[in-house]
Amino acid sequence: MAAARPNSLFGMGNPLLDICAVVDKDFLDKYSLKANDQILAEDKHKALFEELVKKFKVEYHAGGATQNSIKIAQWMIQEPHNVGTFFGCIGKDKFGEILKQKAEEAHIQARYYEQGEEPTGTCAACLTGTNRSLVANLAAANCYKKDKHLDLEENWELVEKANVYYIAGFFLTVSVESILKVAKHASENNKLFCLNLSAPFICQFFKDNLMKVLPYVDVLFGNETEASAFGKEQDWDTKDVKEIAKKAQALTKENTKRPRIVVFTQGSEDTVMATEDKVKTFPVLKVDPKDIVDTNGAGDAFVGGFLSQLVQDKPVERCVEAAHYAGSVIIKQAGCTFPEKPDFN
Repeated sequence: MAAARPNSLFGMGNPLLDICAVVDKDFLDKYSLKANDQILAEDKHKALFEELVKKFKVEYHAGGATQNSIKIAQWMIQEPHNVGTFFGCIGKDKFGEILKQKAEEAHIQARYYEQGEEPTGTCAACLTGTNRSLVANLAAANCYKKDKHLDLEENWELVEKANVYYIAGFFLTVSVESILKVAKHASENNKLFCLNLSAPFICQFFKDNLMKVLPYVDVLFGNETEASAFGKEQDWDTKDVKEIAKKAQALTKENTKRPRIVVFTQGSEDTVMATEDKVKTFPVLKVDPKDIVDTNGAGDAFVGGFLSQLVQDKPVERCVEAAHYAGSVIIKQAGCTFPEKPDFN
């Protein structure tokens, strides 16, 4: 078993400041939002952010799917600090300063590309009951540039130090060339590259970019709605999550030394994992519905828990246990926040 070492886990994605509030159905309807979804903000959503802050009690949390997962992995590992490295683009503003401060508090090494053209990205997390509808205004996050940041020698050195890589599918809308550079490095050096489907719209509207990256993916994450959207886009005539996992596992892969693993969560239902020779299910930890504060960040936490063990070369079953533990903790907290120390052994 390898002990985690600094910079052994690398993440790259959209650093966003989450603006979280419990809203009502009228608010969702006004902006044509589904109760449980993730979308990119369009012009019609511009007023949503202002109304959210004016009309509801909001909390600000450092977010962005990949950054959340890297922080959770670090929290699960505790020591040493800076096991997790994170790259992404922010603005030179107050929200950017908050993200820097929060990354430091979480003991991850966030090396942001800072630019002055666009403000730091935000994500409205509109909560109703146990559902969360996420509307991301990428702004600065959308300005990440491979040649201006990833390619710089002092940054690429940090990429080379890692042995596990994780990128949420959301980043496919920003810089597929950056993802491919990291993915190819992992594949050529027999390291682990992990990707999340992240949202149905990624599978539908960014399918070409997704399929360019998929041959390099060693571990593919997603939830049941994303799995279903992925299967539909592949013209697989099935809605069965196990069947979709099995088919996704068997898709072409560059590094044949490592068979792909596919992990699909299904909320409170069993988690599905497809490996080379079988599909297994794992029951999630039961959480009393009255203890659920908000499900925003549950998927990110699941991945973070998984990565915390993967980076230490633990068996995949142990990775799923840690993933379920982390997910069960996060849904009892507001936003993707966590208690001081994990209670996982």
